[in-house]
Order: sequence, then C-alpha cells, then structure tokens
Amino acid sequence: MQDQATGDTEAPLFQYYFRALICFAAAGTIASQLNWSAVGSLHASILIFLLAYIYIAYLITRKIPEAKRAITGQWLGYTDAALIGVVLTFVDFSLLPTILFVTMVQFNALQNGGKEKWLGDNLALVAGMVLGLFFHQPKWVFTTSLEISAASIIGISTYFCASAAFSYQKIARMQQEARDLQKEQNLYKLRAYKLSRYLPTAVWEAVNQGKEQTLNAERKRMTIFFSDIKDFSQLSEELEAETLTELLNTYLTEMSKIVAQYGGTIDKFMGDGMMVLFGDRASKGVKSDALRCLSMALAMRKRMKVLQRHWYNQGIKKPLQIRMGINTGYCTIGTFGTSHHLDYTVLGTHVNLASRLESVAEPGHILISHETWSLVKDVVMCRDKGEVSVKGFSHPIKVYHVVDLRKELGSDQSYYEHNIDGFSLHMDLDRVRNYDKDKVLHALEQVSEALKDKIIV
Repeated sequence: MQDQATGDTEAPLFQYYFRALICFAAAGTIASQLNWSAVGSLHASILIFLLAYIYIAYLITRKIPEAKRAITGQWLGYTDAALIGVVLTFVDFSLLPTILFVTMVQFNALQNGGKEKWLGDNLALVAGMVLGLFFHQPKWVFTTSLEISAASIIGISTYFCASAAFSYQKIARMQQEARDLQKEQNLYKLRAYKLSRYLPTAVWEAVNQGKEQTLNAERKRMTIFFSDIKDFSQLSEELEAETLTELLNTYLTEMSKIVAQYGGTIDKFMGDGMMVLFGDRASKGVKSDALRCLSMALAMRKRMKVLQRHWYNQGIKKPLQIRMGINTGYCTIGTFGTSHHLDYTVLGTHVNLASRLESVAEPGHILISHETWSLVKDVVMCRDKGEVSVKGFSHPIKVYHVVDLRKELGSDQSYYEHNIDGFSLHMDLDRVRNYDKDKVLHALEQVSEALKDKIIV
C-alpha cells in the first residue's frame, strides 16, 4: 500500500513486497474462518483474486511510463483500501482484524500522503465495505478469537515492522542526501565566489539573479576612467617575476578597494592598466557619476604616495607613478561576442578619448575632458591645460588637469573660477607673474568699483 503519488516515487519492487504482506494477511484472515469442507465459489474467488492482485498490480506498476506512475500508484492505493473493506465484510467485521486493518489504512495514508490521501483511502475503504455487502451478508458477531485473527495479526504486524524498517532506511538515506547536498552547496558557493572575482559586478549580479536581459546593449551617458603605471614595462624587465607579481597584485588590490568604495565597475585589467565605468548600473545622475569618478581618481593618487613609500622600503628606488584619463559622454554598453564567448564592456568614441587622455597625461596627473570638467567644476579644482592632439581624433581636444576637491584646498587654493550670468572669473595664481600682479589687482578694483556704483534694476 505504499503510495506513489506522494512526490517521491518508490520502486515497484518495494510496493510489491508491502502489497503482498497485506494481501496475504487479508487472504489468511478469510481462510482462517472458512469451513474448508464446504468452501463456496465466492470465497474461493476472493482468495484467488487477492493472491493474483499482488502480481497484477506489480506488472501495472512496472509497465506504466515514469510520468504516469504517480497517478497510477494513487489509484492502486485506493484499490488496496477498497479490497480491505471487502475483506472486512467477508470476515464478518471480526473485532481484532477490523481494528488492525483499519489502523493499517490510517497509518499508510497519513505516512504516505497526508490529509488528502487519508480522505481518499477512507472513502475507498467504506466503498469496499459497501461493495462487499452486495456479495456477503455479515453475521455481525464481533468475535475476538485469536484463532480467527492469527493470520491478520501476523500479516499486519509484519507490515508495520517492515514499514518501520523501510521508513528508517528512507530517512537515513534522505539525511545522507541532505548532507551530500549541503556539501555540494558549499562547494558551489565557493566556486561561485571564485568565479565572481573574474566577472564585472554588473554581470555577476545579473547572472546570479537570473536577469541576463539587463545586460543587453544600450546607450548611456557614462564617465569612463583609464589608468596605468608610467614606465611599468621598463620596470618589468628589471625586477624578478615574483617581485613584479607581488607589486602588481598589491597595486591592483589597493586600487580595486578604492573603486568599490566609490561605486565604480571595473571593466577590465590590462596588465598594469585599469578601466573603470561609472553610470553603467543604478545611477543618481551623470554629475554624480562624474564626481564619484573624480573622487576615486584623487583617492587613488593619494594612495599611490603611501604605496611609493612601501615599495621604496622594499628596494624599488624609482617611485612608481600613475597617470589617469577621464571622459564623459554617450557610450554603448552591454554584452558583445559570440554564443560561446561574451564580453561585457563599453564601446564608443568617448571610451577611446578617455584612453587617449590617459596616454598623454603626465605622471601623477589626472587629465579630464571639457565634458567632464563642465560637470564637476564647482566641486573639483581644475587647471586649464589648453588643447592637445590625441591619436584617432582629427581636431584638438580641450583638457583640464585635476588639482583637488575645492573643500580640501582651503588657504592653499591657487586656482579660482566662477561663472554666473553676466560674470566670469578665471584666475590661476601659479601662472600670474610678479610684474603682472599690480595689473591684476588694478583690474579687480576697477570691476569692484563699477559693480558697486551700478544700479541693477
């Protein structure tokens, strides 16, 4: 009477053993009260059917397709309960067999299918009793004779013991499978963590959450950052491979921490070079992206001074310096490649410009385009570097050198720039010559007096 409709389909052989116990117990219970000198054809038929049913049900279970075994097992379970109801009618509802068989039905139903199977099996049991009444009128004598009930006691007791043993084995097997599954989950988590370090954050989050469609190519206004170490190729020829590897890994690790701190996405490492994106994920606006990128670049520059001292103590006398280029503009971002290999990256003219600015920047400098400068000029102090010619662009590019955040300069601020309607000021104290100082002061005084005398309507 093991049920297959419980979600865990048992092998047909196991069902065969349990069904055989019940049918032998039922047949033995009927046989124990028969007068063998005058056995009726009806009783003989029910005995033969009970024994034949064992093999018939086994064949049905074996032949049925795997997809239909659950529903077939459910109906065979109902048939088992109905046969027990018929058997109880033929043994005149003897008290002990009735209690044992009814208890067995309840046990089997609750163990293998819960409330739904319990209700179905009990309805089938009652239906079997009603069907039995059409063929046999019970004497309604509730005897407790052990002689009559010996077969049912042995058969059903064996069923309960076998069912308990089988349940124990099943639970032990499930516990072992749970332990194996936990080990596999831990292994997969470890592998997923290792894999996540090789993928951009946006890619990993999209794949891990099943949102790969968010990686489709689209146009966005983004801020692109490039950096590399000046003369690193020359340094690689002078250092041992182990020392060079440790140096590079230390540098990239420190820079990556800063990128994460300011919410950037590392697109790729190119040897000692790094490409970082701002605005590829959830963004608070293009200005916020540009400010975070500039703040990151300044933090990197400051961190390099600490690393320079660290490397000097390790025997690297020539200080390593990074140069950085930043540009803002519309780019195409998404996955590009083939069905076998995809790369999540950003493409476009503005990406190329950021790379070119990095290549023409002086060591230790952060060079930005006019587009980026226009977004951050009120927060970040920049020096106008004029126009430069870069590879791949037919026209000169206006660029600016980043000094620092205005709030960090304080009394050391040497560059002033203000732009409002009707007023524009641009003054770089480092470029004002001593003999021009009086001219500048005189010009400022004239402007100040004119502004005081002016009546603004």
